[in-house]
Amino acid sequence: METAPDFTLKNTRNEDVSLSDFKGERNVVLLFFPLAFSGVCTKELCSTRDNLKIYNSLDAEVLAISIDSFFTLKAFKEAHNLNFSLLSDFNKEVSAKYDSLYDNYFGMKGVSKRSVFVIDKEGRVAHREILEDSGKMPNLSKVQEVLADL
Repeated sequence: METAPDFTLKNTRNEDVSLSDFKGERNVVLLFFPLAFSGVCTKELCSTRDNLKIYNSLDAEVLAISIDSFFTLKAFKEAHNLNFSLLSDFNKEVSAKYDSLYDNYFGMKGVSKRSVFVIDKEGRVAHREILEDSGKMPNLSKVQEVLADL
């Protein structure tokens, strides 16, 4: 397994969150999503919210990442009562490191692709799914299976 690229991004409280914060402690589910307040993104993140107990039971921290500002993500988190961290990749560096960036998304350059990565406690990529079609949802059942096997 390859090592996941480390990063530090701002959460909705303007605090730094790094992937390495969880190394040796918890598995991490990285959910890249295109844009806050869009239909499929809202559905995906609300589904994650509703299933957070499953991720907690599998010793996994969920981090959702988009190119929205942390101000927008804060409003999105509050509007949908999301119970996990939303991180702003406003400068698009982390999405690019994870090959999860559209060149052109409805005329917008550099929007995160809908994708999911499972990072084990040692910081290795145990699973990845990068979707070209943002209208589709990642296979979160597969994510849960991978976590259960870690």
